[in-house]
This record gives sequence, structure tokens and C-alpha cells, in this order.
Amino acid sequence: MAGSHPYFNLPDFTQPSPPSTPPSLPSHQRCRPSDATKGLLVALLGGGLPAGFVGPFSRMAYQASHFPSLELLICRCLFHLPIALLLKLRGDPLLGPPDVRGRACLHALLNVLSIGCAYSAVQVVPAGNAATVRKGSSTVCSALLALCLESQRLSGYDWCGLLGSTLGLIIIVGPGLGTLQEGTTGLYTALGYVLAFLGGLALSLGLLVYRSLDFPSCLPTVAFLFGLVGLVGSGPGLFMLQTPVLPKDPLSWSCVGAVGILALVSFVCVSYAVTKAHPALVCAVLHSEVVVALMLQYYVLYETVAPSDIMGAGVVLGSIAIITAQNLSCEREGQVEK
Repeated sequence: MAGSHPYFNLPDFTQPSPPSTPPSLPSHQRCRPSDATKGLLVALLGGGLPAGFVGPFSRMAYQASHFPSLELLICRCLFHLPIALLLKLRGDPLLGPPDVRGRACLHALLNVLSIGCAYSAVQVVPAGNAATVRKGSSTVCSALLALCLESQRLSGYDWCGLLGSTLGLIIIVGPGLGTLQEGTTGLYTALGYVLAFLGGLALSLGLLVYRSLDFPSCLPTVAFLFGLVGLVGSGPGLFMLQTPVLPKDPLSWSCVGAVGILALVSFVCVSYAVTKAHPALVCAVLHSEVVVALMLQYYVLYETVAPSDIMGAGVVLGSIAIITAQNLSCEREGQVEK
């Protein structure tokens, strides 16, 4: 028959063909983002971007009601205390297991000292310069500490991104460092930069301490301890060193609430990210905070932005792109990580 001839074995176009489905990869060949990729993305979107709003909102609260820095720190700590309800519902100890309680409290103390140094620095140094020095020192110190204490190596692209982001911060803060005045004013300004550097050092130490913690409910525990230690330490200092102020206008209350919420989100995301990626890379990605702060400084606070700030921000963004692209990878499902 003609139909049995090989030249006549053609498909019957009169019959509807079944819907075509794209070929699916086997489960062992499907890819998912690696831990380093997830950590850096969380640090960028949840850590750096929200933190960039904290500085301008803090400045707006100070301009509207002369809100003191220690009182703002206390308000930030109050947003951490309700996490105790979550720990109670889960049946976990508020201060963590006894064997790691000391390190958890040390982590909280280092974070409180870091933020306290940053708030003290902005009293005598422009806020953008103080944040830049703090972020740059935290990146350099994290790289050195992780290399010495944890023997973690970085690739050539990672070192290129770290050096580039540090160079961008130097471009931003360099003109301000070159205009230091002699005498008492210059001494206070230099002291402000020293405090900003110490704040970055404390931040990097806190990140390394957190990486050594490994117990259930670690993240909510350290978040609650930050609020508790900060409240206990800042409360007496507020009444001895500064005068408490009660905001009267809705703008101040809105800014204080926004600072508390955004700072809590940034704290949680950074703590999560540092367990997935190298601390130095996380700190480098957090330099996006400086770029966001400069944009808000220009478009919201209507403050001038120097050409060096724009150039430095571009270098920082390019360095973040290098670090993120270098660490963008996927792991095949079904493979066991070594």
C-alpha cells in the first residue's frame, strides 16, 4: 500500500496535534541561586537600600524637633523588643542558650557601640562623610579579620570590587578630609572621623561574632538582645549627656517611626546575609547605603551634592556590580554542598 511506503509516512494534518510542552530538566539538573548569591542580594535589597533612608530621616527629625542622637537610638531599640513575643511563642530562651549567651551579648554590644560611634560622629562631621568612613572601614576590617581569623580567601574579582568600592568612598570623603581646620575645630573634626572608623571596626567585629553563633532562633535572639543592650546602655546616658525631647509635629513622629522600622529590617537582612556570603563582600554591597543617602540628600533635603560625590557613587555602584556578578551562580538541585 502507498501508505506503508516510507515516503508516504507523513503526519496527518487533519487531526489536531497535542499541545507541545517545553522539555523539563530532571530534578538533579535544575538550578537554584547559591548561598552567596542569595546573601548578597538580601544585603543589597534589604540591608543597604533601607539603611540609606535612615540617615536622611534622622536628619529630618533633628531639624524638625532637635531630636537627640541617644534618644533616637533608644527608639530604634524599642522596635527590637517586641521580638521577645516571638521567642516566647516558640519556647526559646530570650538570651539564647547558656553556652553561647556571652557571644550573643557581645554581638549586641558591638552593634550598639558601632551605632553609638556613628551617631556621635555625625555631631561634628557631615553625615555623609561619617557614613562613608564607617562603611569603608567596616569593609577593610572585615576583609582583614576574615582573612586572619577564618582563613577565607577572596577571588581576584572580589578584591577588585573591594578596592573599587573603597576607592569610591575615598573619592566621596576625600575633599572633606582635605579641608580640616587647625585648632580646636579641626581636632573635633578629626575625632569625629576616628569615631566613624571605630564604628566600622565594631561593625565588622560584630559580623564575625555573629557568624560564630549557631543555634535555633539565632537571628531573633540577637535582634532582641540588640534592643535590650541598647536600651540599658543608652537610657542612663540620655539623661546624663543630653536632654530628652518629645516630638510634637507629625513629621518628627513619622521620621522616628520610619527610622526604627527601616533600621530593624536592615539589621535582620545584614545578619542573615553575613551567614551566606563573605563579611567583606556583604559590607562592600552595603556601600549602596551611601549612594541612596546622597540621592535623598539632593532630591529630598535639597542639599548640594559635589561632583566628587557623584563620581564616587558611580565607582561604588560599578564595584557592587562587579562583586554581585562575580558571585552570581547557581547550584544544581540534588547535589550535596561540601
